[in-house]
This record gives sequence, C-alpha cells and structure tokens, in this order.
Amino acid sequence: MNSKENSKENFMNWDNPGIALVTGASSGIGAEFARQLAGQGFDLILVARRKEKLDALSRELQEKFSINAEIWVADLSKPANNDEVVSKISKLANLDVLINNAGFGINDTFLQIDVKRHVDMINVHFTSPVMFCHAAIPGMLKRKRGVIINTSSMSAFIRSSRSVMYPVTKAAITVFSEIIQKSFRRTGIYIQSLCPGFTYSDFHDTKTMKGFQRSLYPEESWMTAEEVVSLSLETVKTKNVIFIPGELNQKNIKDIRKATVKKYLKAKIL
Repeated sequence: MNSKENSKENFMNWDNPGIALVTGASSGIGAEFARQLAGQGFDLILVARRKEKLDALSRELQEKFSINAEIWVADLSKPANNDEVVSKISKLANLDVLINNAGFGINDTFLQIDVKRHVDMINVHFTSPVMFCHAAIPGMLKRKRGVIINTSSMSAFIRSSRSVMYPVTKAAITVFSEIIQKSFRRTGIYIQSLCPGFTYSDFHDTKTMKGFQRSLYPEESWMTAEEVVSLSLETVKTKNVIFIPGELNQKNIKDIRKATVKKYLKAKIL
C-alpha cells in the first residue's frame, strides 16, 4: 500500500492520511467505520472471517473513494491468526488508525455455553485488541500520531446472567483502554473505548443470538451504525476515553451507575 497525498478532510485534520485497519469489517459498525474512513481519504486494511463480504466491501470502497483497500482474512478467536495479524501490523509504515471492532454475542447462560466458546470470546473481544495495540503503538509513537478505537459496549456497565463473558470482556477492554490512554497521554495518540447500545446490524441475527427479539426493545433504544461511527469519530479528540453514543444511552448508564453506587454504599454500611 502506498502513502498518498489526499486533500479530503479527515476527523483528525491530518495531512496525508495513512492506513486505517478495521477488524470485524465485514458488516455492521466495522463496515461503517471502513466506509467513513475511506470517505476521509484513508487507505484501508479490512480484517474479518468472511472473505466474500470483505471482497465486496473492498471493491465498493476502492471504486467509490479511489483509495486502496486490502483484505486480511482472519478468525481472531484463533491464537495463530492473531499472531499473523500482529506480524503484519508490525511491518506497516504508516498505520494511523486502529479500530478493534471484531465481536460476537451469545444469547445463553454460562453453563449452556461450551467453555471453548467462552475462550473464543475472550480472544476476540480482549486478547486480539491487546495484541494489536501492542503491535501498533510503537509505530504511532515514532510518527507522534495515531488513533485507537476499541469497540466495547454498554454491557461493560451492566451485569447480566445471560452470556456472562460478554459483559466481562467488554468491561475488560474498557478498563484496558482507560489505562493505556494514561500511559500515552501527550504523545499524539488518542484512545477511545466506544460503548454503543443497541445498534441495527446483523449482530443479533447470528445463530449464537438465537431467541433475541428486537421487538422487545423500544425503537428509541436503537441507533444506526452510521450514527454510532459518526459520533465516535467526532469525539475522539475530546480525550474522553469512554464514549457512549446517544443521549438516551448516556442517561441510562448514569442511572445504572447511581444505582450501583447506592447498592455498594448500602452493602458497606451493613
């Protein structure tokens, strides 16, 4: 991939935007990140399991925005695949943006889910972002610029008996994002933990989310991937690590946090 001059305005106001790497890029929020970043002049590396979808998205974005879009087919639940991606990231000369977005849900209880699937979720939601951040940050430090967005979830703040590992891994990546941002403040690197609520995508249509019904949740609870991504990119430069898109989502989390604090204080008193 060749770096290029590009006059398109981008969310960081950088001259000559470089490469943006997006995991989980085949659909939903990941695909939308790819579309918006391509529209801002970034070359892309699209990472996901589904080659056909990546090929289609790559063609679409190259034709529409005249950027380069390379695909890396990888299953991030597999350690060997993560190692391969790390090796490739380490060789990139101008990686400006890393979007760790790959993820999946399982709509079932702890013991009903095979333990290997729990481990798969840990690898996808937490292990791979940690590895990719570790590989990407040295180059960003040398260039004194970079953005990392780790897609978490409102579930990071909500305790549920369904799919126990989902909120656990999302809480972990949120805490990780907070801590590494402190480590790299004033270096030109911006890190965000993006915590969306219900977002229209095929996330809830997979086999592992069997039984989930969108109709059980009010329409105002849902956002489009375009809205989530636009707001995420707009707020990166605020240096607020945790970002919850949508006023309703923000209000709901504030209410949950207040209730949690009251519960904790009551427990300590008793």
